[in-house]
Amino acid sequence: MSEPSRRSLDGLLLYRLSRLLSVAGSMVIRLCEGRFRITRREWRLIATLASRGGLSSSQLAEQAQLDRARTSKAVGSLVEKRLLSRTHAAGDRRQVLLQLTERGQAVYDELHPLVSRINADLLATLDADDAARLDEALRQLQARAEQLAGEAVLPKADRGRRGTG
Repeated sequence: MSEPSRRSLDGLLLYRLSRLLSVAGSMVIRLCEGRFRITRREWRLIATLASRGGLSSSQLAEQAQLDRARTSKAVGSLVEKRLLSRTHAAGDRRQVLLQLTERGQAVYDELHPLVSRINADLLATLDADDAARLDEALRQLQARAEQLAGEAVLPKADRGRRGTG
């Protein structure tokens, strides 16, 4: 019996995007962790708040496309680092608004141009037409991925959580 044919991962879009993110994203991670003492997830929340203004924790999780538990943990860390503040909405003590502090805004103002430069250096390999086509293709792929995710009926990962029954 012959050995089953081996299928290369190199033909899979998600694998290729993951590899690109791993290599190029490592530079961003090193900047975040090394110079700014924040995690990649914390940077994502800072950038989301900087671009969208104050949000509730659930809005922030949705906008940053992170689950609520991870968002909550990162928010706690950012509050501890005094990069984020929590304020109660007027008239509703249950509603908490998250906003960047002056210090958080300063981190964003310093880090964003560095991250933008990494992105610009990466995209410099493409001419303007190719960059525009890539941008449109990514927009279409994102829309399709969101559609597929909304339609998918897939089992959730166990992640070690045990039921009581």
